[in-house]
Amino acid sequence: MYAKNIAIKPINLQQNKTKRRRGVVLTSIGIQRLQEAILAWEILKNKGYRLTLEELSRQINISTKTLSRLWSLSKGVDQKTLKLCFSAFNLKLHEDDYTIVNGEDVTQGLGFLSEDLYTHEENFAQFSTYQAENRWTYPDGPVANGSPLYIERPPIEELVYREITRPGCVIRIRSPRQMGKTSLVLRLLAFANTQGYRTVNVNCYQIDDHCLTDLNKLLRCLCWQIAQQLDIDPNLDEQWDEEVGYKLVCSFYLQKYIFKQSHSPIVLVLSDVDRFFEYPHIAQEFFALLRSWCEEARQNHEWQKLRLVVTYSTEQYLSLDVNRSPFNIGLPIRLSEFTQQQVEDLARRYELDWIPGHESSQLMSLVGGHPAMIQLALFHLASHTITLQDLIKEAIANGGIYHQHLWRHWVKLQGNPHLLKIYTEIVTTQHSITLDPVDAYKLESLGLICFEGDRILPRCELYRAYFKKQLSTLV
Repeated sequence: MYAKNIAIKPINLQQNKTKRRRGVVLTSIGIQRLQEAILAWEILKNKGYRLTLEELSRQINISTKTLSRLWSLSKGVDQKTLKLCFSAFNLKLHEDDYTIVNGEDVTQGLGFLSEDLYTHEENFAQFSTYQAENRWTYPDGPVANGSPLYIERPPIEELVYREITRPGCVIRIRSPRQMGKTSLVLRLLAFANTQGYRTVNVNCYQIDDHCLTDLNKLLRCLCWQIAQQLDIDPNLDEQWDEEVGYKLVCSFYLQKYIFKQSHSPIVLVLSDVDRFFEYPHIAQEFFALLRSWCEEARQNHEWQKLRLVVTYSTEQYLSLDVNRSPFNIGLPIRLSEFTQQQVEDLARRYELDWIPGHESSQLMSLVGGHPAMIQLALFHLASHTITLQDLIKEAIANGGIYHQHLWRHWVKLQGNPHLLKIYTEIVTTQHSITLDPVDAYKLESLGLICFEGDRILPRCELYRAYFKKQLSTLV
């Protein structure tokens, strides 16, 4: 018996050695969950400052070397390490957070990743740029959570993350279309989830037109969406007593029915609320109701569960009583264009080898720092389908890669002869002009103009060149 044990011992050792070579690596789901949890910890526990690798090592109680292996995705780590990482930030490791691989298999498909992606000077926010994913997808919508192509615009992210933890808060996010509102909202919702909050995201353009001419239908539609997204039976017919008034029954429904079934705060996002501006009477009543909820939260504990986020493209261009408007309370967030530094940062993430201050200046002279158009240009440049010089030349000549983007604006202008006439004057004159505030708001909502002091200008030189050429065909 003893001899047999001796004889098979080397085999067991070899088996153990082979087993130790096996490990686990994070999946995209695990990366996102861990990243969001660490970001939440940094904001709430570290005054918003990012953790260095050494600080993260002390927090988790594992070595920096092991962390580097984990972040690089180039080598597997043992499952115990992942459990330590997750538990350090109050997360439970799930099966879809990691995948089991052999040491030789870990790097398959990750050839473009560097072995030392996470140096000791870099912070965890950069980690998302090293995800193992199939190159770049066409940028035709918001930047997905966990994508390395999301560019933070400090201090905006920190401000909204911190504000959403305040009971009864209101956050107002304003910018023209395609400036990044939805991308920011996605990250805000992800952060809220790490805090254990329940989330509801309502896109106002998904509300049927007939609901926007009848306040009762609108409020029932809103409450139904809230209940559905919270996995609560709407039970509207039993809970809805129209005789007490539409706004009052809506408020009672939320307080007495929805809030009572949720022990956690509820983050309610209303995206593109400026759609209501097309229905002035409904807008007056609906925005007054939102304002009343915000004021109720100051004195009613149940209403403090509600954290309200509204996004819109322009300031309201209907006349709202200042005491009934939700647009003058809460934390205002205004998204601006990318700076040159941010454009160059994004170019690096697309793995473009640019000379600082050179190629970025050429691109921005055409489209400014418009996030959507910058993303589209970098996608094509990184895909090697066009050179920067040809991109600029073709864009000026016929719209080039921006043809669909420009055409959509052109169709909208043609559908509004009044705005078309005004925009003609803007793109053809070098002098300052004065616009009616409503017209200015509409053009800014479309993203067609910008303000330079008291001057109103086309948002970028591409717009000036393209629309000036298009308008000449109408003469």
